[in-house]
Amino acid sequence: MLGCNRPQTNKETAKIEADKDTVLLPSWSEGTSKHSIINFVTNTTKEGNSDFVPVADRIACFDNDGCLWAEQPMYFQLAFAIDQIKAMAPQHPEWKTKQPFKALLEGDMKTVMAGGEKALLQIVMTTHSGMTTDEFDKTVKDWMATATHPKTGKHYNEMVYQPMVELLNYLRANGYKTFIVSGGGVDFMRPWAELAYGIPPYQVVGSSGKVKYEVVDGKPVLQKLPEINFIDDKEGKPVGIHQYIGKRPVFTAGNSDGDYAMLQYTSASTAPHFGMIIHHTDSVREYAYDRKSSIGHLEKGLDDAAKYNWLIVDMKTDWKKIFSFEK
Repeated sequence: MLGCNRPQTNKETAKIEADKDTVLLPSWSEGTSKHSIINFVTNTTKEGNSDFVPVADRIACFDNDGCLWAEQPMYFQLAFAIDQIKAMAPQHPEWKTKQPFKALLEGDMKTVMAGGEKALLQIVMTTHSGMTTDEFDKTVKDWMATATHPKTGKHYNEMVYQPMVELLNYLRANGYKTFIVSGGGVDFMRPWAELAYGIPPYQVVGSSGKVKYEVVDGKPVLQKLPEINFIDDKEGKPVGIHQYIGKRPVFTAGNSDGDYAMLQYTSASTAPHFGMIIHHTDSVREYAYDRKSSIGHLEKGLDDAAKYNWLIVDMKTDWKKIFSFEK
């Protein structure tokens, strides 16, 4: 079985040295992380190798928030929901006195967050239902085209990690199918994920609300309902993988304890497997956070990484460039 940190043989080292000349993963610094990835992919895709994985079984799963794109100072889907509440407010005068809407409209995010999951769920359900799936798709695309990140001033779909885009492309070039397995809303991610990552909508697994089929004015539509269908987070991620993908991943990447079960599920395989955690350590180019953060909390994953042989990617040292717009 091939672990991500297995010592390299002379032959494998020579192959890695040769790969340098082809400029694989150019935004990754030369070192253990980059070499471990290339070593794993090389060995699992070379016929005759003891760690060879058939093309049909080359499944790679990635968390989205904090793994493929940024997630600070708040989850981008929450930023979307907040903007939608503000746009809807003129039609809802009762929100001036009703929490969590009152606090949100006053810019009091401390009170909003103090409301916990219940308050956030109210906000999300209010802004993600009462319309057709096509209408919601357009709303997300319109928001992506206009909303900008508070720190960088870039559109949110520009806040994707260049090294991870390169990794997705590298895996696909070697016969891997790449999937998003995220706690974020599946209907929120699908409108832009293919353009950003090259991952088509049918390879996006996420949390979802219920929908209802109706025929309106002779046209069949799917109406989004204010009811939860599935939460694809923590222990829900292996469930989502089983239900929507149907095969245990060979390669899995995450960045928080919300991804722990998905990484653990991958590592339980007797076949070759690779687990990777993106550790946010760069406070200058991005953000530095882990154990004490309410967003992207990472503690158990750090503590158990050695136990499961998971690769810890240090953003500050392992990535020469974080975003494509960096000079």
